[in-house]
Amino acid sequence: MSNTSDNTTHFGFETVREEEKAGRVQGVFNSVASKYDIMNDVMSAGIHRVWKDAMMDWLAPRPGQRLLDVAGGTGDISFRFLKRAGHGHSTVLDLTRPMLEEGRKRAEAEQMADSLDWVTGDAMKLPFKDNTFDVYTISFGIRNVTRPQEALNEAYRVLRPGGRLMVLEFSQLPNDGLQKLYDLYSFNVIPRMGQMIAGDYDSYQYLVESIRNFPDQETFLGMVKQAGFENAKYRNLSMGIACLHSGWKI
Repeated sequence: MSNTSDNTTHFGFETVREEEKAGRVQGVFNSVASKYDIMNDVMSAGIHRVWKDAMMDWLAPRPGQRLLDVAGGTGDISFRFLKRAGHGHSTVLDLTRPMLEEGRKRAEAEQMADSLDWVTGDAMKLPFKDNTFDVYTISFGIRNVTRPQEALNEAYRVLRPGGRLMVLEFSQLPNDGLQKLYDLYSFNVIPRMGQMIAGDYDSYQYLVESIRNFPDQETFLGMVKQAGFENAKYRNLSMGIACLHSGWKI
């Protein structure tokens, strides 16, 4: 009988043992933390901001809601959520402490300090009680989780009945020709940008590979439903370069 250490997963295009992945991912984000927001702008030509606004439009935050923002490192989603809600509370959870430290340095973090908690933790084993939060978000983070299904199961557990899941993640273009063009850009340009801007080619090579390994829209929708979420739907953004998945705990 095989033991847990024999289970493997993807780290980009490399196959690694499951227990190695979290440490490798931490290494990537430790490396890029101080340049992460700048690189997001460069990698997406600033479009990630439009995608995050689209996420908030669909989410429609309401006053007084409690958000758990997983892999929320630099606080982008939490800041948007709290501004839209008017008042509420966000717990930002991330596996990588330097990402949280970068988030805390931002001007918005100081302005919203009373409405924010910053917690180091694992998406697959959340340090919170059942039925705690009104909203769970994870933005460009779930593809870095060793077992995404476990993260979705945990999201369901910590949400209150009536709570909302929303996942923003890079996805697959439905047109093969466009996908090939996008891959050419991704694999040839983004790692070089990483080298120029963050002095780190390998981490950005991993980020590109991790996007290509992530399940397509329909497959991931099935995972959301498997976790127990109802009314699960997705919306493609920029023809499927990114995708929003939504589900409800009913």
